[in-house]
Amino acid sequence: MEYLLTSMTFLPLLGALVVLALPRDNATLVRWTSLVATVPSLLLGLWLFENFDRSVGTMQFVERYSWIPAFNVQYIMGVDGLSVSMLLLTVLLSPLCVLASFGIEKGVKGYFALFLLLETGMLGVFAALDFFLFFIFWELMLLPMYFLIGIWGGPRREYAAIKFFLYTLIGSVLMLVAMLALYFANTPHTFDMLVLMERAPTYARGFQAWAWIALFIGFAIKIPAFPFHTWLPDAHVEAPTAISVILAGVLLKMGTYGILRVCYPIFPLATQQYAFWALAALGCWNIVYGALCAMAQKDMKSLVAYSSISHMGYVMLGMATLTPQGMNGAVLQMFNHGTVTAMLFLLVGVIYDRAHHRNIDGFGGLASVMPVYTGFVTIAFFAALGLPGLSAFISEVLVLLGTWQYSQPLAITAASAVVLTAGYMLWMLQRVWLGPVNEKYVALPDLSWREIVTLAPLAVIVIVLGVYPHAVLDLFGPTLVALGDTVSSAAPVVAQAALR
Repeated sequence: MEYLLTSMTFLPLLGALVVLALPRDNATLVRWTSLVATVPSLLLGLWLFENFDRSVGTMQFVERYSWIPAFNVQYIMGVDGLSVSMLLLTVLLSPLCVLASFGIEKGVKGYFALFLLLETGMLGVFAALDFFLFFIFWELMLLPMYFLIGIWGGPRREYAAIKFFLYTLIGSVLMLVAMLALYFANTPHTFDMLVLMERAPTYARGFQAWAWIALFIGFAIKIPAFPFHTWLPDAHVEAPTAISVILAGVLLKMGTYGILRVCYPIFPLATQQYAFWALAALGCWNIVYGALCAMAQKDMKSLVAYSSISHMGYVMLGMATLTPQGMNGAVLQMFNHGTVTAMLFLLVGVIYDRAHHRNIDGFGGLASVMPVYTGFVTIAFFAALGLPGLSAFISEVLVLLGTWQYSQPLAITAASAVVLTAGYMLWMLQRVWLGPVNEKYVALPDLSWREIVTLAPLAVIVIVLGVYPHAVLDLFGPTLVALGDTVSSAAPVVAQAALR
């Protein structure tokens, strides 16, 4: 399909324009039109998943057109295994988030139009192969997310939205500086990522070092890596449920995706120099720090937010190892975290819609009141803590296998943190769903059909990938092997043995 990626990316934007043309007072029509607008991208994503050649690690379905010829800016879209996995995650979560947003009553048309615009920005980031185009899509996400939190969020929504905006803007400025430096460092000047990757050996070590650090900070803010993480709990707690889902499920992955897409192949020497300190050490710190913070939370949504910081640490740690097991585990963890955390935020949203609070100590015995709901809770919680047979176990084990070859102390530390994860997850499960029933909530209704439809696909994915992870691993395996070889062959690894 000649225009596959362009169609997948911009059809939600077309849907947003249609939504804006609908009558303001017909909220039902706006909701269903928005849901329908996400379906074509989902179908194209499934077609891409089925027809992607898993035997090679090169770019496929490349679209290339001259955009601003005076400055050699091109419109280039293309995918490899890394891109396909993230595109698939985005198109899977988007319709579920729209369906989960049917309860929105204020500014319905504006909400769904902004969400569809956000989907276009997310898909564009994962498909763009021109750095200028990549940056445009990256910035495109900032505006709708700011308004979706700032208008439809909780009591402190303005504070959370401004904090999110400022943090992301700082990262964007650093990214822009590095992007312009790359542009002028090449003759002829170009933003073409494929060309920038080919010319990687020609970049001086000093240039690679400062550009890598600038880009890393920009991407680390989005992950978020310590100490750039403080915007995330506020954004999650104040955001509407569906926006928390898309924030944790997709937007956080853009940080690690950007490091793998830009920093690794374009600056391989700097990657070797800083992978240990900036990725492995910080990743391990994220794992432990996020888990400890999660244990201290009294708000269910805040607990899940800090658990995201912890679980994204596994992604950073696996990436840093440059081993096949570690890198495959990192990208699989990106996908698995997107589905598991999406379930967790949707489940928190269900109880908030009924009880109008998220205080962990304010519930009790919900398992006997809402048995179907509790079944989904059990799947999501045990997946989050890495129970064998569910998806997150496979990705975390692969990360630990790769880390053991890289640094045994880090592997032991990361593995030990699983106990902390089990602690805060089981503690919340015990306080909210087990024990005597809180008399205030004995009449809470169980899941509606709409809530079951949003949760069931994610539960199926969590179970299937726990049994058969190759359904996703086969997508990006060759791509990550090629990427690891690119970095490893640039020069002798300088930091790998630092903590052996």
